[in-house]
Amino acid sequence: MLGILLQLGVLVSFVVVAVGVFVLGDRLRPKSWRHSDDAGAGHMMLDMVNMFFAAIVAFVVVILWQQYDTSHDHTVSEGKALVSVYETANAMPEKDRTQIQGLVKDYTKQVVGDEWRTMDEQQRLSPAAQATLDDLREAVSSAPAADADAKATQDKAMTGVDAIAEARYDRSLDAAYHLPGFLYAALWFSTVMLLFGTVFSGVLVTKRSILMTGLFGLVIGAVILAIYQLDEPFSGSSHVSRDAYEMALSRFDHITSPAPAAAGVSQR
Repeated sequence: MLGILLQLGVLVSFVVVAVGVFVLGDRLRPKSWRHSDDAGAGHMMLDMVNMFFAAIVAFVVVILWQQYDTSHDHTVSEGKALVSVYETANAMPEKDRTQIQGLVKDYTKQVVGDEWRTMDEQQRLSPAAQATLDDLREAVSSAPAADADAKATQDKAMTGVDAIAEARYDRSLDAAYHLPGFLYAALWFSTVMLLFGTVFSGVLVTKRSILMTGLFGLVIGAVILAIYQLDEPFSGSSHVSRDAYEMALSRFDHITSPAPAAAGVSQR
């Protein structure tokens, strides 16, 4: 409560200072600087509102675009880790290789399918995909490591699984991300002030001014819509693509498993 009162006090102080500077400056400035009416004040206010709206939009768009780009990077990291685990499993015995590669493929299909719809509709991840990832971790950790080479292969696969889990955790935060409320409040406040600027400007209502005002509203609406679309990286029409996982599935089909080792020495 004390913090809110302090913030209100700062805002009121700036209002008092601004009015004081304006009134005192009016007495000190040359008479030639004065306007015969308040048209100059109206133009000054419109300029300030325009700058405020532009600054808020630029700030919000930069934040949301960075979040969008970061979300895409997390999907790329997860896709690369999935391919890494799938390839590493080639060096394992046939039974473990088949199980691990099957789980990797199942998890990837769940992400691009059910989980992607869940992120779009509910802004969260799918429990089923998490269960498959847990099964994958268990399968890798239980793979036999009879010698140094097998142990190195297992460690490499486990490192890949850890990378998948880390990227998945980041993606869960991305899916639930929303722009802070105070930025939306500032955005809508500046939008309202910008729309009322046509009233304060004193422009006559004509066919031309109505057309220009309609186009003005269209531009503002497009900006607001773009901001809301960017606010949820995995929802709406502007969501992050699933290309990284689809490319991983395509890569799985091109990875060939090594031929089984011979059971014994061939007879001449």
